[in-house]
Amino acid sequence: MIKTSIGTKLKKQELIFLSLFAILIGLLVGLLDFVFGKGLLILSAYRDTHFLYLIPFLAVSGLFIVYLYDRFGGKAKAGMSLLFEVGHGKEETIPLVLIPLVLLSTWITHLFGGSAGREGVAVQIGASLAHYFSKFSQFKSASRLYLVVGMSAGFAGLFQTPIAAVLFSLELLLLDHVFFRALIPATLAAFTASMTTHFLGLEKFSVLLKEPPVLSLDLFLKMIILGLLFGMVGNIFAVSLAHLKIYFSRILGNPYQRIMVIGFLLSLLLIFLHFGRYSGLGTNLIAAAFGEKQVLAYDWFFKLVLTVVTIAAGFQGGEVTPLFAIGASLGAALAPFFGLPIEMVAALGYVCVFASATNTFFAPLFIGFEVFGSEYFVFFFLALVFAYSLNRNYSIYSKQERLIL
Repeated sequence: MIKTSIGTKLKKQELIFLSLFAILIGLLVGLLDFVFGKGLLILSAYRDTHFLYLIPFLAVSGLFIVYLYDRFGGKAKAGMSLLFEVGHGKEETIPLVLIPLVLLSTWITHLFGGSAGREGVAVQIGASLAHYFSKFSQFKSASRLYLVVGMSAGFAGLFQTPIAAVLFSLELLLLDHVFFRALIPATLAAFTASMTTHFLGLEKFSVLLKEPPVLSLDLFLKMIILGLLFGMVGNIFAVSLAHLKIYFSRILGNPYQRIMVIGFLLSLLLIFLHFGRYSGLGTNLIAAAFGEKQVLAYDWFFKLVLTVVTIAAGFQGGEVTPLFAIGASLGAALAPFFGLPIEMVAALGYVCVFASATNTFFAPLFIGFEVFGSEYFVFFFLALVFAYSLNRNYSIYSKQERLIL
């Protein structure tokens, strides 16, 4: 059951005050998202051009990342987990040093060829900056409200999907609970951040899908099967990440040793497996899936494995864009077996694998709407119902908690 909650209503003065801060937060986070996103594009392009010169230094770059967090991190070492601790009231502060640390370390990961994403970075940037402003408000749940507002702004600024960003921040912290108390300020922050990055020139990924097929019983059943398949893959990603982090920590307890050894093995694999095809965000796989270019039947598998290993080893970055890539490439591979258009099944995989791995439903549904348009909304809904329902125990966010009723 999804529990929706308003909580204690904000007074009008508090709501106005928070909304004004939300607009300011959206603007500032949008600026930071633009710097981060633009820098990531430049570094990724440079890596693609000089791949064989950079990939041998992946392990060494990992040592520098561990040193940065060890020397300057403090509580910031927890990353996304710290955001959940604050959201659940178990921690009170998010150090601002988290912003330059996660930004710089993610740039390094991508420059030297690691397989990682970017959304976790944007969410951490937004949450850290917004939470700083919570000290100016004394009303109940101010800490969590500002956290949600910042997460919404961070996600929206980078992906320019503000509706999905709002819903992502409202449903992420606690399973089966939607924090509607933050709806207005989160919306203001998300749309402000999205418009800011768009105005500055950060491009939004979107695909215009062809006319959808007519829904029939046969197609309805195919949506169920595809939803379950995509849900299984999202679940595999989340479970593998959780267990591999524990396994790596057990066999290589020293974080410097861990990232050095695994970074060296990663660099060999990334060279051997099509010379960097699985490095970086995975946007090349997404472009292939929707651009009618060659998608290899195993692309989704190697992208999954290499992303899990990269993150579990201690390199920085998010998981969401790789999840989009895994889902899209898997969808492109499955489409011929279901007799459906490649772009349709790729779009279903794009949202469903993300849903299963993050234990979110509304955010991926509206990512489908904002990225691919409204005409496939019913198909996204049907597939997501089964993808989301399949995994309720694991998430890429280890501190995500379930509402106890």
